[in-house]
Amino acid sequence: MNKNISSAKPFLKWAGGKNQLLNELNNRLPPYLKDTRTIERYVEPFVGGGAMFFNLKKHYKVKESILLDINRELVMAYQVMKNDHKILIDILNDIEENHLKKDEIARKENYYRIRDIYNSEVEDFDYENYNYPWIERTSYFIFMNKTCFNGLFRQNKNGKFNVPFGLYKNPKICDKTNINLVHQALSDTEIICSDFINSDKYIVEDAFVYLDPPYRPLSKTSNFTSYSKEGFTDFDQLKLATFFKKMDQKGAYLMLSNSDPKNEDLTDKFFDNLYSEFNIDIVYAKRNINRDSSGRGTINELIVRNF
Repeated sequence: MNKNISSAKPFLKWAGGKNQLLNELNNRLPPYLKDTRTIERYVEPFVGGGAMFFNLKKHYKVKESILLDINRELVMAYQVMKNDHKILIDILNDIEENHLKKDEIARKENYYRIRDIYNSEVEDFDYENYNYPWIERTSYFIFMNKTCFNGLFRQNKNGKFNVPFGLYKNPKICDKTNINLVHQALSDTEIICSDFINSDKYIVEDAFVYLDPPYRPLSKTSNFTSYSKEGFTDFDQLKLATFFKKMDQKGAYLMLSNSDPKNEDLTDKFFDNLYSEFNIDIVYAKRNINRDSSGRGTINELIVRNF
């Protein structure tokens, strides 16, 4: 197997993750990929759970990849996966063994104990210089992701993780096999904590760029864009559309996903107007972050391309 090919999958549960849309996304990749099976440069400014990245690594030779996200906790986890996956595995193994031997009440107490430790570090944590505390913090991050309600990642305005405990009988906290595969997939990848605007320096002619921003909420009660304390507003969506047009002028291949406002309001042409000069396809997806199970069902989403 070519060293560039990987069978890794996302190591985190991630609201808005693209696993269920991969077939639709794969069917709309730049046509040249079918012939060359090679991506010279891949840039993903909102990496999130990384479903698209790992998907491309599995099916194509990706010569150069740059992943960015504004969520510093997430980027830290990717950096640790790339640089110290073996130590991370050891720590996660200990956390998993300790957690699973407890009864339900003790597990809940353990979850909130670790969440409190995690949140207490936010204000003074050194996010700039890679060191051992990054590995430990990433282990807490992964533990909470695997044991919190619905696998959400949500921060309040102070940057603190505020998702409650979830009931799981036997959560897989340490997936050693996949962590090793993720490490391999990331070994030749550049990982950057930054706003999407700063990805422009990495986007060149013929690069393939996939943009998966926090989705525009379908209604006032469905707003779930707090993947980082900064949030993502309609103004940010407008900035992203302007960015999309600028990167189009560079000659890059661009693909973007977002919600379809017409799920709630047939007259809402927010994205139709923003991306009127590009190809907009409607695809189907399932809600999976609504607390009320009756609110989970098939909805329309949008895929925008400049090719």
